[in-house]
Amino acid sequence: MKIFVAGATGALGRQLVPQLVARGHDVVGMTRSASKQDLVRSLGARPVVADALDPDAVAQAVATAEPEVIVHQLTALSGESGPRHIDRFFETTNRLRTEGTDHLLAAGRSVGARRFVAQSFGAFRFARTGGPVLTEADPLDPNDPPAPLRSVQAGYLYLEQAVTTIEWGEGLALRYGGFYGPGTSVSLAPDAVMAAPIRKRRFPIIGDGGGVFSYVHVEDAAAATALAVERGRPGLYNVVDDEPAPVREWLPVLASALGAKPPRRVPRWLARLLAGEAATAMMTEARGASNAKAKGELGWQPRYASWRQGFAQGL
Repeated sequence: MKIFVAGATGALGRQLVPQLVARGHDVVGMTRSASKQDLVRSLGARPVVADALDPDAVAQAVATAEPEVIVHQLTALSGESGPRHIDRFFETTNRLRTEGTDHLLAAGRSVGARRFVAQSFGAFRFARTGGPVLTEADPLDPNDPPAPLRSVQAGYLYLEQAVTTIEWGEGLALRYGGFYGPGTSVSLAPDAVMAAPIRKRRFPIIGDGGGVFSYVHVEDAAAATALAVERGRPGLYNVVDDEPAPVREWLPVLASALGAKPPRRVPRWLARLLAGEAATAMMTEARGASNAKAKGELGWQPRYASWRQGFAQGL
């Protein structure tokens, strides 16, 4: 098929494009930077340069490619980071998940694309009630997420609603777990956003460390996305590994894999003062995600079934 990948040079795009090409598809990869055209070519795709926030540029790029499937992997995670500034870190990404989604959907409709697959997130979004592992049918946390997470949550919800309700084709939103592996925030790179504070012992276990996270290796996420291009009913899919786990279990293992000392422990009241309510809630109350639907309907099996194996072998 003809496939248009927006965000072809991101962490997931770099893994996805070669997989799609290997499966026999004709891929056009969109990048905002002209300097990355050679990278797109090296991945096996034909490059096109366009700013996802410019509707005319997106429309022209998609019209030229005439894709049957559009894959939306646009993010822009940069700027001030840290637990108190999650909303600032995701500011541009939120625009890509709202305005950028609208531009790609409009372009897809104009060219008669029949399928649209988009990146969402599912590592720790569920309502902080019920069991430790929840499904796509369980409620999220729309009413009382901590303030720094509200705009981020709104961006996810907008994308998921827009994509899964299109009438001109089949829309799938993939709720990826926390990425780890090459090019992600959890890797052996010295400047990896999440790995750096773990190495400096600035990523502690808060309270009882009972917040449950879901992870997925970036290559496994790309494999699930390649399958979603070809099959699966419209709707939401959790793309996570087989072992959602509380922070107190996975964080020491990750620290060891990164060559760091064991994480410190801090009481919840102190974490609220130092890191804010958003980080404290995630580390103590988050719920994990079930991958049963993705495995059953997409036929996906992650290479790294657990972060335990993945942290040891896949960073």
